[in-house]
Amino acid sequence: MAEYRIRVELPHHLRTLASISGHEVSILVAQPTVGAVLDALESEYPMLCGTIRDHGTLQRRAFLRFFACMQDISLEPADATLPDAVRDGREPLIVLGAVAGGVL
Repeated sequence: MAEYRIRVELPHHLRTLASISGHEVSILVAQPTVGAVLDALESEYPMLCGTIRDHGTLQRRAFLRFFACMQDISLEPADATLPDAVRDGREPLIVLGAVAGGVL
């Protein structure tokens, strides 16, 4: 079975929590899916458990979005295959903190 080295770009607050220097980490997974990447990320950085996904349901937290190749994939199933450019390391999987606010 092939293994994939997926680049993951995390928002500043999660990098700080996990003591990660730089803008991204490299995660090795057997299946190139968002779910597998998040499983591996939480395994390598246990302090991130519950920050990206809910502990019980494993659903994405409301104020985080996932992007791959400039496309919002936040609503895709967790077992959907990541795009070729992410699988082969040309592009990162981006975890982005959503911006919320109201009208001034």
